[in-house]
Amino acid sequence: MNIQQLEYIVALDKYRHFVKAAESCNVSQPTLSSLVQKLEHELDITIFDRSTHPIRTTEIGDKIIAQARVILYNIAQLKEMTIHEKDVCMGQIRIGVIPTVAPYILPKLFKQMHSDNPQIDLKVSEMRTAVIIDMLQKAQLDMAILATPLEQDDILEIPLYYEKFLAYVSPQENLYKEEEIDAHLLPTENLWVLKEGHCMRNQVFNFCDTKPMFSSTYEAGSIDTLVKIVDENGGYTIIPELHLPLLSNEQRTNVRPLKEPVPVREISLVIRNDFVKERMLNIIVNAIKKIIPEEMIDTRLKKFAVKL
Repeated sequence: MNIQQLEYIVALDKYRHFVKAAESCNVSQPTLSSLVQKLEHELDITIFDRSTHPIRTTEIGDKIIAQARVILYNIAQLKEMTIHEKDVCMGQIRIGVIPTVAPYILPKLFKQMHSDNPQIDLKVSEMRTAVIIDMLQKAQLDMAILATPLEQDDILEIPLYYEKFLAYVSPQENLYKEEEIDAHLLPTENLWVLKEGHCMRNQVFNFCDTKPMFSSTYEAGSIDTLVKIVDENGGYTIIPELHLPLLSNEQRTNVRPLKEPVPVREISLVIRNDFVKERMLNIIVNAIKKIIPEEMIDTRLKKFAVKL
């Protein structure tokens, strides 16, 4: 068994096609097929069911490939330790970001990284929290930006900033007359929310009146969509503080602060417990610190670098 064979079975699992997997690994199809078969013989198991089109993994094959991903991740970590000692920071970093954070961070993060660290290949995927956690645990992501706490023992959370929630209210609603709105008295009537699976949906219902009464129902997939729905149909929604700059001057007149207490979400950079790319981690953290308003940044990050 060698590292190449582990890379080949991971690639074959990804593409489910021998030729495409071989191309991704820059080897010939016969070479890849031969080494995968040798690994199966060595382990005395069948990793891939070749009778189906596309090919698929066997039950034991799924477990082998999952472990292979972790091994390859740890090998990459070992290489990173060596690079770190040479004071060089380069290579690829894979980041997952939740949809209710992505619009406010990603455009400027790409610009910041391309300007200050062009040698780093940033690969970012937008996905929901449950998917991100699963991919982190499988070593398919290096880090993630999402709402915390997560209460996962195998994951380390590094708080980045704290963001207030605000109400975006149609002028047709009685709430519009209020200068401030008590968060715990928010009704669920005419409340437009994110669809199931978004952590912000759960946070909204944690401080709203929980009576399940909706005069209109549409579970949207983005904050921008919710705002537009309120503009056209009335009602109200809850938006994060960083969405304010994306509103027009007219739309900002529809925003109302929440109080008693002010609902806030914690946004963190999340990594596996065995993550070792400390310098890379701090490069990402420092880039985000330049994007987020200073008053929102976690007080510890203002003073200290992240130490693993």
